[in-house]
Amino acid sequence: MNVAARYKIVDGHKFPRQGAFVFSPNHYSEIDPIVMGMVSWKLGRLPRFLAKASLFKLPVAGWLLTKSGQIPVQRGGSVRGSEPVKAARRLVERGQMVVVYPEGSLTRDPELWPMRGKSGAVRIALEQGIPIVPAAHWGTQQLMERYSKKLHLFPRKTILVKIGDPIDLAEFRGRNLDTATLNEATAVVMDAITALLEDLRNETAPAKRWNPSEHDQKETGRFEA
Repeated sequence: MNVAARYKIVDGHKFPRQGAFVFSPNHYSEIDPIVMGMVSWKLGRLPRFLAKASLFKLPVAGWLLTKSGQIPVQRGGSVRGSEPVKAARRLVERGQMVVVYPEGSLTRDPELWPMRGKSGAVRIALEQGIPIVPAAHWGTQQLMERYSKKLHLFPRKTILVKIGDPIDLAEFRGRNLDTATLNEATAVVMDAITALLEDLRNETAPAKRWNPSEHDQKETGRFEA
C-alpha cells in the first residue's frame, strides 16, 4: 500500500494517540478499510473494524481477523447484537479504537458524497461514553473504483486525508437512545464528515444528502411524497 499510494494527512494531531474512541470516515471504495487502516497505523494506532461475520469463516483471513481483534457483525444485523456490544465494551476496557463507517456500506451518491448514515457509530460512542472522531479521505477511487475489484497500482496515487475534531455528543448523552435520538446524532456526524470532504475536494456537497431508501422506493414505484 505504501508503494501504491502516498498519504497526505491534514490535522493528524487531532487523531487520539491513546484511549478508546470510534473513528468514522467516509466510505466509497471496497479498499477504504485498508486505506484507513494504513492511516490509523501511520498515526500510531492499531485499528479494529466491524466486519461481516461471514468473513470470519474464511480460511486464513478469518483467523487473521479474529487474532487482530476485529468485530464480527451478522449480515442484516446491527451493533445492538450481543457480540458487537461485548466487543465494544472490551475495546473501552483496553483503551482501543474501532473504525465504524456510519454509512454502513459504500455511498450510492453518484458524485461519491457521503450518503445518509446509520446509527452504529453513534450508538457505540453514546453507550460506551467514548469520543467519536470524524475523518474524510479522497483519492482512493483512483486506486480502486467504487464497486470494482481491480486495483490500479501504477502510477502511484495520492490519497488526501483530513481528521476532524472529536464530535460533541453531550446533548444526546442521558437521553433515551431511541431511533429519533440516534438519527439526530448520526446526522451531526455525517455533517462533520461531509464538511471535511468538502475541504479536501474544494467543492460543496449537495444540499440534501443521498437517501438510499427514498431512491429504492422511487425505483420500485413505492415512494410517496
